[in-house]
Amino acid sequence: MSKPIIATASLAGCFGCHMSILDIDDRILQLIELVEFNKSPIDDIKTFTKQCDIGIIEGGCCNSENVHVLKDFRKNCKILISLGECAIMGGLPAMRNGIPVKECIEEAYLDGPTVGENKERILPNDEELPIILDKVYPLHEIVKIDYYLPGCPPRADLIWKAVVALATGDELNIPYELVKFD
Repeated sequence: MSKPIIATASLAGCFGCHMSILDIDDRILQLIELVEFNKSPIDDIKTFTKQCDIGIIEGGCCNSENVHVLKDFRKNCKILISLGECAIMGGLPAMRNGIPVKECIEEAYLDGPTVGENKERILPNDEELPIILDKVYPLHEIVKIDYYLPGCPPRADLIWKAVVALATGDELNIPYELVKFD
């Protein structure tokens, strides 16, 4: 019997959710026995090599590259999980949503206290740079999401329980204690 195939990615966020995946500690060895990783920083595979059963994505979408990666995941994964607050609601990166993009760019490259000397007032303009979106979007506003695992970052036990349930075909029944933060 073949193992379920999992892919993971990080978009606009801090990579903390992937750190929580690693926080399952020695259970990572059990997970490797249970699943096969495909496109993921966990195995350093950069592109999809086959259709995946489960895709796990952290971070929101703040630029055109994030949108491309997310749509590619939706196309290549049967189940897609939004992992963490940035993926679910935009998180800290979405704090810029009330500020026009032009102001954000000027603060970052022209007027900010840590900019230094930029007397020519040059802004990044290489065609290979991703286009910044008007706001940071949660993933469900761009593609269909099947499951949401909340937290900043989600607890390792929550991730473990969800991934094992989905990989083994069990019912995803998450106790409140794994998602509460009070």
